[in-house]
Amino acid sequence: MNLDPASQSNPPDPLPEIDPALARRIVVADQELTIFVESPTLIEAVLEDIRAARARVWVETYIFLNDAAGDAVALALQERASAGLDVRVLYDAVGSGTTPATFFRRMRSAGVQVHAFHSLWEALWRFSFFRVLNRRNHRKLLVIDDRVAYFGGMNLVDPGRNVGGGRRQRRAESLGWRDIHIRLCGAQQGEIAESFDRSWRRAHHLPIAWRPRPYRQAQLAKDEEAIQFFDCGPGPKYTRAWRVFSRVLRNARRNITLSMAYFLPFGRVLRDLLKAHRRGVLIRVVLPGASDVPLVQSATRHLYMKLLRRRFHIFERQRNMLHSKVLVADDDRSIVGSCNLDARSLRINLEFLAVIHSRVLARLLSEIIRYEIAHSRRITMRECLERSRWRRLLDRSAWACRMTTRNSRSTSSSTTTSTAR
Repeated sequence: MNLDPASQSNPPDPLPEIDPALARRIVVADQELTIFVESPTLIEAVLEDIRAARARVWVETYIFLNDAAGDAVALALQERASAGLDVRVLYDAVGSGTTPATFFRRMRSAGVQVHAFHSLWEALWRFSFFRVLNRRNHRKLLVIDDRVAYFGGMNLVDPGRNVGGGRRQRRAESLGWRDIHIRLCGAQQGEIAESFDRSWRRAHHLPIAWRPRPYRQAQLAKDEEAIQFFDCGPGPKYTRAWRVFSRVLRNARRNITLSMAYFLPFGRVLRDLLKAHRRGVLIRVVLPGASDVPLVQSATRHLYMKLLRRRFHIFERQRNMLHSKVLVADDDRSIVGSCNLDARSLRINLEFLAVIHSRVLARLLSEIIRYEIAHSRRITMRECLERSRWRRLLDRSAWACRMTTRNSRSTSSSTTTSTAR
């Protein structure tokens, strides 16, 4: 029996020779989109837009660190607040747990409205310790005036910095994190601003309206080109992230490509992936080769054999840490946002997703993912079978804990570099 499905599969697409790291600009549904894949170019654009702001700058992020990138953004925000603009920062208290309180106090002193989402003090004050601390705000949004907005998977952090001071050698191997973040300029910027406003009101315990049923059910637009935004989280004021992914997976007929930082699908999402395979859909999954969270990677590797038996193509990105959260289906529909394919993102955390129906964007994202594949190692069935029994037992144990794996990773962010990003 041939243990390597690679010899029985279709040949891979031609691989790009040039790194698409520079920002790429396209137009989708009358919105101008600029796609970023690495932090330095993103931070440069963010700083330029903040400094040009005339009315408001709203920031929502999971991690806001006091490193080179974070300090530069904080100074730009302070300058705009001092000039009388409406400047707000909503950061996650656990995700930004390593950032000193003085960093945020300086922003407040300059007139920035700063709020920590679900802090320890809030958990104690509301007498709901586990529920408050367990639910995190994992969104990454930036709204500037009525013209520009950013969304995607990148935090306000320099990924080349060793945050916690430990594991320096391992950290050095994954410098230059690869991710997807999008700058939008157009009329739909108002929808992202509305999303931030709802999140800000929720964090301050102010009432927000229920979303309509089609929104909560993640019904997809049928236009030839369309951009839909979804606030994801539990309850009737959001849609469930797993519904968004399931809608796209169930509609796929030819191919599905996933580029994911943390890949622990379960429930309906996993079932829809396996059903897509049975329909004859070609499925490729690109994951980090050296994750910043080894326990998550161990749980993911337990899933490899099940997927390889169904002819999934699995790749592990080498050297650079792959942090993207992207799905491309049938070369015309894409999901981009802050949501990983794991229990916390799909069911517990607050997330932001964009479903974009566009061949132009799907082609560009596919080009970026093919570049990641060119710098990846193909995983084979033989390799999985040759793993030691002890290693497979550890992988199985990690998989058994998959519903809480990223929870432990999130709550340890104040003491380790393995912060959920």
